[in-house]
Amino acid sequence: MTNEITQRYAQGLFELAKENGSVEKKKKQADMVLDAMTDCQDFALFLCTVKIKEEEKIAMIDKIFTEAVDHDMLSFLKLIVEKGRAFYLQGILEDYVKLANENLGIEIATVTSARRIKSEDMQTIGEALVRKTNKKVFLKNKIDPSVIGGIKVTIGNTVIDATMSAKIERLRNTLLKG
Repeated sequence: MTNEITQRYAQGLFELAKENGSVEKKKKQADMVLDAMTDCQDFALFLCTVKIKEEEKIAMIDKIFTEAVDHDMLSFLKLIVEKGRAFYLQGILEDYVKLANENLGIEIATVTSARRIKSEDMQTIGEALVRKTNKKVFLKNKIDPSVIGGIKVTIGNTVIDATMSAKIERLRNTLLKG
């Protein structure tokens, strides 16, 4: 969820990280907090619940993240809660990760397949994408049985669709046109 609020806070965190030379470190910490919010939906819900006092939310952040993140990130998380922006935390961190990736020359590619792809095959795909983009590429394998076979690679705004379902759809369209 990207909007003006998430972008503004993400930009602030990014400027702080650049100033301290900790863009990559903060990116890893942001990813960790995002993973915690994704893995434990109750935590994300806890932060967004209006009936829970700000002090309780801050105490929970302290308890969970004091050992895991640096002082600046911990203070940032608390600031988000204090300003009543906890609802936007996931979007803020996602926007920060995008800014950090851009700064670090990293592209995230999603490889969609019908089943899990072997690590050797993922490495081959990654190497091909590095050659194509001249950037570091991190791959995520997304499982979607509807692709039937083959793969679909999404990197930035580019989609390379080599799935059986896409080939069947193209064949169907060709046959219908006559």
